[in-house]
Amino acid sequence: MTSIRKDDHIRLALQQSEENPASDFDRIRFVHRSIPINKDPISLHTTIAGLEMNFPFYINAMTGGSETAKKINAQLAQVAKATGLAMATGSLSAALKDPKLEESYRIVRDTFEDGMIFANIGADRTLEDARKAVKILNANALQIHLNAPQEIVMPEGDREFHLWEKNISDIVKNVGVEVIVKEVGFGMSRHTVNHLIGLGVKTVDVSGRGGTNFIRIENARRPIALEYLDEWGLSTVESLIDCYALSDKVDVIASGGIRHPLDMAKAFALGAKAIGLSGTILSLLQSGGVKYAISVIENWKEELRMIMLMLGVSHIEE
Repeated sequence: MTSIRKDDHIRLALQQSEENPASDFDRIRFVHRSIPINKDPISLHTTIAGLEMNFPFYINAMTGGSETAKKINAQLAQVAKATGLAMATGSLSAALKDPKLEESYRIVRDTFEDGMIFANIGADRTLEDARKAVKILNANALQIHLNAPQEIVMPEGDREFHLWEKNISDIVKNVGVEVIVKEVGFGMSRHTVNHLIGLGVKTVDVSGRGGTNFIRIENARRPIALEYLDEWGLSTVESLIDCYALSDKVDVIASGGIRHPLDMAKAFALGAKAIGLSGTILSLLQSGGVKYAISVIENWKEELRMIMLMLGVSHIEE
């Protein structure tokens, strides 16, 4: 059942990626500089969760837990290796339930042996589970995802969330690698991020509405859809604006509906230190394969430098 659900998620996410919804990023414009000045060479270097990254965007959590997911993870790892990007796997909950599914995740480390790899688990998982997930991938960091709306709409989803705070606090303090707490497409408010800071969290991925919509995915799997919940949550832009005042207390990552380098640059201007890309990368793989995805990503690096040049900035912090 878990593998079938994972394949459903992939299929429905790809269907969504073919759509072209309106984006809050389109409502933001930079102030044009007619005479941009760059005194220093342009650098794409950034730091999140105590990890040095040569490029400020990475392949965010997507899949695992089935044969189809294994093939996709192998391809994503090939893309990450060729481009030097960090990569997060999808939730390892399936592998924690059934060790036979571990290979669908471990293929990432086997393919990209010296890469920066993030493991991923749900907030319902214990410290022991977190340690197992990190060990499976020899992970450099651990993502803990928050997906309450998805679970509630999911026909077989969880309904109990009272242990989430304790699990997050225990894992952050004791897992032994850096922890990123991320949403799965419903955004984070200032209140949520402040709450996470109080639990010891130092890095958050606001993952706002605008990309893969897991309520719509679960609605497609329900006998009776709750379509009135399809637009639940904060957009990535709304989340970044609301959390901007906390960017000196926590590393903020932006994901959710980021389509190209201009969206990335706008997210950096709104306080993000890095960008996570999920559906956008999956769509590149689906439409053109590994080589095509690699070529687009390499172009994005140069295009991001071009935008920074037009803005007269040399570093992501600027």
